[in-house]
Amino acid sequence: MINIFQPTLGAAELAAVGEVFNSNWLGRGRRTADFEKAFAGHIGVDPAQVVSTNSCTEALFLIMEMLELGPGDEVVLPSISFVGAANAIAARGARPVFCDVDPHTLNPTPDHVRAVLTPATAAVLVLHYGGRPGAIADIATLCREVGLPLIEDTACAVASAADGHAAGTFGDFAAWSFDAMKILVTGDGGMLYARDSDRVRDAASRLYLGMREASGLAQAMATDSAAPQRWWEFELDGFGRRSITNDIASAIGLVQLARLPEFLQRRSEIATCYDEQLAGLPVRLPPPLPEGHTTSHFFYWIGLPAGVRDVVANRLLRRGVYTTFRYHPLHTVAAYEHQAGPLAGAEQAAEETLCLPMHQGLDSEAVGRVVSEVREAVLAEVSS
Repeated sequence: MINIFQPTLGAAELAAVGEVFNSNWLGRGRRTADFEKAFAGHIGVDPAQVVSTNSCTEALFLIMEMLELGPGDEVVLPSISFVGAANAIAARGARPVFCDVDPHTLNPTPDHVRAVLTPATAAVLVLHYGGRPGAIADIATLCREVGLPLIEDTACAVASAADGHAAGTFGDFAAWSFDAMKILVTGDGGMLYARDSDRVRDAASRLYLGMREASGLAQAMATDSAAPQRWWEFELDGFGRRSITNDIASAIGLVQLARLPEFLQRRSEIATCYDEQLAGLPVRLPPPLPEGHTTSHFFYWIGLPAGVRDVVANRLLRRGVYTTFRYHPLHTVAAYEHQAGPLAGAEQAAEETLCLPMHQGLDSEAVGRVVSEVREAVLAEVSS
């Protein structure tokens, strides 16, 4: 089976984990601090603006807590989003309000967001579909104009940018994912960004049970600075969970971050190959990127007529090529279907879009096989 997602791990990652084992310090420590600093440099922000978490979803839950959302509040997000984002909103008793998306880019426009704003709107959350920044700059402008915090779900966009600004740095908050299906993987893990570094200090406390002073010793050990007096004493800023990452994951993350340019180069080559070799088929290819935008190439998707897509996907699965559609529109899920009326773009995308295998481990033979199988499946269905 040719997988749709697959990490690339090797001797360097194993060696980094071995160093952690030899140090006898597996928890949050020096390597985690180094990973946070390196990731901040990667997205071009101050290290004080980021903190690592055990998952992107936990970061989203925490952001909703810091915004103090509750019953009566609404958060606008595209229906084509990961369910964890909507769950983070609903868990606070707030109401997810789903906006439509462009059926070809699968990203929302400012008009889509504006159409569902109400006096109860407390925040806007945007996913960068497949790693494409989308109209994030314009949506950020809209949010500033109406005085709403903007949250970026940057799980798919670890190296995406628009006009020289990293995806995730346009809004007030952002969250990245490093789980086993992403480009940069740590097994599980995530990163939280806040424009206001005070928010990050708040997040760091909440991520460790709400304890404030208790984090001082770990920070001192990670930076070789003096330990605080009576480091065992602490105060509570709130009733948080234990949602920190550890040095095993962070050691892997540091290696993966260094390898990220080679991963992105290979993914770009695969996308170009798909573009060239699928051209001429009766399928819709991903639209060109706007000038000044770069993508992480997390997804590569084609568009097929409704009814044809499912037949093609099943044929490919039988032939050993795993495809899928991400993400199922949330306004059609029973738990959320009361939150929005028909959304034509999202519903069209859900019926016509098929994500093809896309990961840096695909060699030329595998890419050629995907192309061949897609071509045969599409032409067989069209000719019938």
